[in-house]
Amino acid sequence: MGFKTGIVGLPNVGKSTLFNALTRTAAAQAANFPFCTIEPNVGEVAVPDERLAKLAAIAGSKQIIPARMTFVDIAGLVRGASKGEGLGNQFLANIRECDAIAHVLRCFEDGDVTHVEGRVDPVEDAQTIETELMLADMESIERRLQNIVRKVRGGDKEAVQQERLLKAALEVLENGQPARTVEVADDDQKAWSMLQLLTTKPILYVCNVGEADAANGNEHSARVAQMAEREGAGWVIISAQIEEEISQLDPEEAVMFLEELGLAEAGLDRLIRAGYQLLHLETYFTVGPKEARAWTIHQGTRAPQAAGVIHGDFEKGFIRAETIAYDDFVTLGGEQPAKDAGKMRAEGKAYTVKDGDVMHFLFNT
Repeated sequence: MGFKTGIVGLPNVGKSTLFNALTRTAAAQAANFPFCTIEPNVGEVAVPDERLAKLAAIAGSKQIIPARMTFVDIAGLVRGASKGEGLGNQFLANIRECDAIAHVLRCFEDGDVTHVEGRVDPVEDAQTIETELMLADMESIERRLQNIVRKVRGGDKEAVQQERLLKAALEVLENGQPARTVEVADDDQKAWSMLQLLTTKPILYVCNVGEADAANGNEHSARVAQMAEREGAGWVIISAQIEEEISQLDPEEAVMFLEELGLAEAGLDRLIRAGYQLLHLETYFTVGPKEARAWTIHQGTRAPQAAGVIHGDFEKGFIRAETIAYDDFVTLGGEQPAKDAGKMRAEGKAYTVKDGDVMHFLFNT
């Protein structure tokens, strides 16, 4: 599995430029006017992981298949979107389908690029979007509460649980806080996630800065960082302009270009790492002569469920997992040397997969 991140922001903050760069396509039209993105654009990118190439080289794998992640470029929201302003709330449904939200915030000064609010204030921009999402959640909750009244009166257990959770969310929203601030008991987690409230999505603030500020940010991005730390959100500094230029270069040219700018890596790498951390994701590998492949799982995933990411039958018929730690696989020179050194472990259903594990699953058909 990968994860799907919705790229949101006010018009003209660099969303579509960033999307184009990240997905190496021109699918999303980037232009200096509001609402240039009429339909959500979806793009998949490979998750960069230098470990995968090392594993493939050792195993002589013919093919390298990285993990994938999905970006959804969602049209610019404006103040009043939840009430139909701009392109209205037709795009809120697209956000609802995402695992996380990347708020692209304008942290650059440029008189040639119009700001829809007539000023550059990324913190205020973030609050504008959060307010619209909160208003949309409140409207959704009130509608759902009306729809389940009859079931609640009839004593339907699921409806009673849903009503309790919806009212808890509505209470914090009415107090000006997003639904993610609700403390949810373990027994309620599944029902809570099924509510798909917009403001329960983890937030990653993307500070879009000018080329000169790409390495260290500026006062605008510093304010965003402070806001993110207060909220427990993620944040990352990216120059969409630089990412767009990099996307047109071959790998060697891109490395030289980044070095000239004093950057150790592309913004895509930082964005993915921040996203992985935000969603508590990690990677395990399957390696052989045919292919070396990376798989994305949530931290804390047990072996059968990790196997199920490859195919449902692997989870259903799970017997055991033959596991080698990444460092052992690389240091010892492959599967057989690791096995000879006693570094291959047979793990059962209770085993919690660790980041970097090289795994082979045995299962009944």
